[in-house]
Parts: sequence; C-alpha cells; structure tokens
Amino acid sequence: MHDRSADRRGVSALRRAGTLIGVSQVVVDVVLKPEISDPQGQAVLGALGRLGHTGVRSVRQGKHFVLEVDGKPDEAELRQIAETLLANPVIEDVELHLPARTTD
Repeated sequence: MHDRSADRRGVSALRRAGTLIGVSQVVVDVVLKPEISDPQGQAVLGALGRLGHTGVRSVRQGKHFVLEVDGKPDEAELRQIAETLLANPVIEDVELHLPARTTD
C-alpha cells in the first residue's frame, strides 16, 4: 500500500514500506587501515576477554554512514564524498554498499 508524504523540499513523494520511491540508500563503512593502531578496538577486545568471550580474536572499530540519495547512486561521486568528507584516506579504508540493482 502506498501513502503520500512530503519530502524535505516540500514535494509530494510516494512512500512504500518507509522508503521514498526514487531514493536510494547507500551505506558507507569507514575503518582504520590494518597497519594503523586501533586503541578503541584493543580496549573492546580486552573487555570481551574479561567478560569470558575468549573466541574473539580481533576488533576494529569504525564509522557507519547511511546516505539517502535521489535516483540511481553515482558510485564515483559517492566514493569522492566518502574519501574527502567521511574518511581520512591516509589512515582509513572506505567501503561503499550500493543498493542491489533491480531488473524492473
């Protein structure tokens, strides 16, 4: 079932299951490069061991961003955004998770 809802520009847009039609959700994960020390990850790993969770071998902490973009996501533009604004490419790796392509 569809209902009508206004987007941030005041334009009506169809909504289906809580997602604007014509808007794609892109996830950007940013983590420290493997060669960069991760003190927060080490602290979590130590706490896990003290709590009896001895099977966890490593913890790397990072940042998780969810971007909603109009239409089909432009991977090159999103990578530029991620590498210039969301991450420091000298010490962090970026992973883009684009929506699955549909055939309809």
